[in-house]
Amino acid sequence: MNQPDDGGKIPARPLQAKPALLGMACGAGAALCWALGFVATRHGLKIGFTPPDLLMHRFVWSGMAFLPLVLRAGVSDLGGIGWSRGLVLMVLGGPVMSLISYTGFLFVPLGHGSVIQPSSATLGGLLLAAVFLRERVPPSRVAGAIVIVGGLAVIGAESIGHIGAHGVLGDLLFVATGLMFAVFGTLLRHWRVNAFSAATVISVLSLALLPVYVAFVGFARVAAFGFGENALQALAQGILAGPAALYLFAFSIQTMGVARAAVFPATVPALTILSGWLLLGETPTALQAAGLMTVLFGFYLAQRQP
Repeated sequence: MNQPDDGGKIPARPLQAKPALLGMACGAGAALCWALGFVATRHGLKIGFTPPDLLMHRFVWSGMAFLPLVLRAGVSDLGGIGWSRGLVLMVLGGPVMSLISYTGFLFVPLGHGSVIQPSSATLGGLLLAAVFLRERVPPSRVAGAIVIVGGLAVIGAESIGHIGAHGVLGDLLFVATGLMFAVFGTLLRHWRVNAFSAATVISVLSLALLPVYVAFVGFARVAAFGFGENALQALAQGILAGPAALYLFAFSIQTMGVARAAVFPATVPALTILSGWLLLGETPTALQAAGLMTVLFGFYLAQRQP
């Protein structure tokens, strides 16, 4: 009895499933890397690292790793990005934004920064897409933005009622960094700059701040924390929260598409709060949990397909 010719369709199914599963794993890995970066920042500040110390770990190691790539691509025009655009991107998505973000954790708990910063980035991105890029914003995304604002209001109420003026200041710092990242992402789309290329250029340009750090701070104080703590920050800031997360997220976009991969950054607040609870013992308050759930629902609405 002759076997029917299936044209190879039956064996192809598992081959199609493997890239999708790999894309999901990479997207989840990117979200976890970002979350662990937040947790490591909070831990570092609690034991005595300063925001400039963490900034040094964030960009020195990735800058040295990416320097050969930028040199090979061409320094005269920064690999096609251009010096003026490269410097603007460095301010919005590089050390300035990171320094403000690190400072915010000096004033508020982990649950505030991990929710407010990505939420503000989403809100800013929606607004800029509609106003600057002239993109149509469907009603579901408008509804999602309104829900996100409600969740942020819940978290802000905790700062006003329980933490005090310094808590409000910390929340506002995370709003600022979220909006900066929204402008950063909008300019990447407007200028058609590849995210990985932008990350390499930002890391290399940020190496220029190393002499400033050495002159005004030096390495003696960070060396006093020991190899283990410095290695932890180098791993978390310089690798996981930077190039590793970006590469994994870019790969998930390639295998799953932008719309489906966009779900993973929305999980960062929940992963950060969970990781902070397990690793640092920072139990979220009732208001933080309520704000988180509201924001996650807003993310869901904002990322639904029209």
